[in-house]
Amino acid sequence: MAEELILDTTLTKAEKYRQLLPQIEALTTGEPDLTANLANTAAALRQAFGFFWVGFYLVKGEELVLGPFQGPIACTRIRHGKGVCGASWAQATTLLVPDVEQFPGHIACSSESKSEIVVPILKNGQVVAVLDVDSDQLNDFDSADQHALEQLMQLAATWF
Repeated sequence: MAEELILDTTLTKAEKYRQLLPQIEALTTGEPDLTANLANTAAALRQAFGFFWVGFYLVKGEELVLGPFQGPIACTRIRHGKGVCGASWAQATTLLVPDVEQFPGHIACSSESKSEIVVPILKNGQVVAVLDVDSDQLNDFDSADQHALEQLMQLAATWF
């Protein structure tokens, strides 16, 4: 596959994900480099949906460490259980936050972030990384995002 996405902007969010996920899979299939796959995935998600920030945090000891991302500069390290990303890691579950200001202990890497979804990547039952997607709009994420991004992170687990 060429490094170009084919996206129909008239589709619903769920339909866009159905169009995008096979393209990300084709883009990453056969590529053994984790950084390349994470970087292209972040870029594809941001390009397809215009999210404010899309990136990965990788588990390193007792911290999540910033990995490939698209968007403004970000927090570099997040402790286990802290903020939305650290809580998703600790709970090994997706967290969908309609208003980050209402999330106890939210870490404000950017004051422009208003809502967030964080999806863990599980390898052999252990969280190895999380996908963090931020929007500058309140309540921007829903079950369509959760379903598609969880499916995508199952693919991402094969890269680790």
